[in-house]
Amino acid sequence: MKMPSPIAHKKCTLPFIASAVFVGCALAIAGASSAAAVSIRSNLPTEGTMAGFAGATTWLNSAPLSAQQLRGKVVLVDFWTYSCINCIRSMPYVRAWAAKYRDQGLVVVGVHTPEFKFEEDLVNINAAVRRFRIDFPVAVDSNHAIWQAWGNRYWPAFYLVDANGKIRYHQFGEGSYDKMERAIQSLLAEARGSAGDTSLVSPAAGAEEMAPHLASVRSEETYVGYGKASNFGATPKLREDRPQLYSVDRLDLNQWGLSGRWVVGRESAVADQAGAGLAYQFSARDLHLVLGPGMPGSKVRVKVTLDGRAPGADHGADVDADGNGLIDATRLYQLVRQSGPVRARRFEVRFIDKGAEAFVFTFG
Repeated sequence: MKMPSPIAHKKCTLPFIASAVFVGCALAIAGASSAAAVSIRSNLPTEGTMAGFAGATTWLNSAPLSAQQLRGKVVLVDFWTYSCINCIRSMPYVRAWAAKYRDQGLVVVGVHTPEFKFEEDLVNINAAVRRFRIDFPVAVDSNHAIWQAWGNRYWPAFYLVDANGKIRYHQFGEGSYDKMERAIQSLLAEARGSAGDTSLVSPAAGAEEMAPHLASVRSEETYVGYGKASNFGATPKLREDRPQLYSVDRLDLNQWGLSGRWVVGRESAVADQAGAGLAYQFSARDLHLVLGPGMPGSKVRVKVTLDGRAPGADHGADVDADGNGLIDATRLYQLVRQSGPVRARRFEVRFIDKGAEAFVFTFG
């Protein structure tokens, strides 16, 4: 996350990609001999034809929608997955656009395509839809059928489709929200033949939805499972799929390590004893960790420290000033938000109960 916004999460290769494509959203008047014949045409180019949503395993907040049913509407397609921090931080804008432009002809369709196995679970997806207050249609793409049909590679990825079913704009990653909204306004004006509201939304965002403090971020997304793990600094080396007792001492910036007995799998590491710990030497305003309690319905108590002490005013939204928190669902948890000047810190979390599952660190 050292790159400037927008930041996108790319499937399978580098975890963070700064990639957005912007084409001007100016309107052109295509005219004829009389004022009545004047129409408005967006200067956004045609990039392809909308692929549709065939292959969705189910739909939330809507009956199934097809490309044909959406003709006449401007459609914003948002590929997201619920534990992705970049998707979470863009969600206030997506919600705001859906609300502001719904009566003007915009349909927002979220396509939830999972990265991790737990994101295929419909119970988890429904909980995320409630948590993020999503009221627009969501196509559940647990088999990656829609992802593949659209040729998508990023979370979040936005595709803007005109009233004739043509893709006219796309943008990868969080940020550049003004450009996306101008594109939406451009295609809505084209569809109705008249200009509309040109103001921009400015949604409130707190906790993990708040925009990153990019100037201070020196730590990057880091996976815990051995399939993508890097910068491991504990002793001994990661052992795959078997219980192992680890210890962690000094860590350099952006190194992490385990302490106590863990079982490290391809996607995650599971605390195999009460009191097992996880440490990271990081530099960023925010530290998030995707965690789960292991067994459905179980709960795991955690204790967070910064530089060996309770976090105090630097605690995240999911722990208190003493560092106490509870893992009761598999999702992204905000464990640190530095309240003052950002500096390098040693983060540690101890799992008071056995069974916690850790997936990936992200920063902001």
